[in-house]
Amino acid sequence: MPTAQTTHSKANESSGGIDATTLLRQDHEAVSGLFEQCEKARSTTKKVELVQHICAELTAPAQIEEEIFYPAVRKAIEDDDIMDEAVVEHGSLKHLIAQVKGKDVETEPMFDGKITVLSEYLKHHVKEEQDEMFPKAKKSGLDLKALGKQLQARKDELKAKA
Repeated sequence: MPTAQTTHSKANESSGGIDATTLLRQDHEAVSGLFEQCEKARSTTKKVELVQHICAELTAPAQIEEEIFYPAVRKAIEDDDIMDEAVVEHGSLKHLIAQVKGKDVETEPMFDGKITVLSEYLKHHVKEEQDEMFPKAKKSGLDLKALGKQLQARKDELKAKA
């Protein structure tokens, strides 16, 4: 079932495309909302369901960032420090995801702690992308609309395989 953000993305796509940073911001907001729901979840069943949804929702955006967005931005902004840090952060996020994906709150040691750290780490990563990397990408002259189309096409492909 399409979400409001998916529908919004498709509408933008048909009217000339959505820029890459807007697409990624939408992904960030969607996952942030899932974390908020997870924090409020009263039943362990609901919490585990939300965590699995979070893991699934993080996978495709991380992959399209690594495959398409980061290499394009790295070349355009010539700031290896910010790009290297983003790649390292992705590695840490993937490690945390692997520790909770498919696991149960009742049987996985420190499940809640891992979710909390994943949430906090993701907030930090998103803030750096949105406050530092995205503005530099916009200033660089990079064609963010064309890049957005590439990201959306690859994301759709990955979601279809999932």
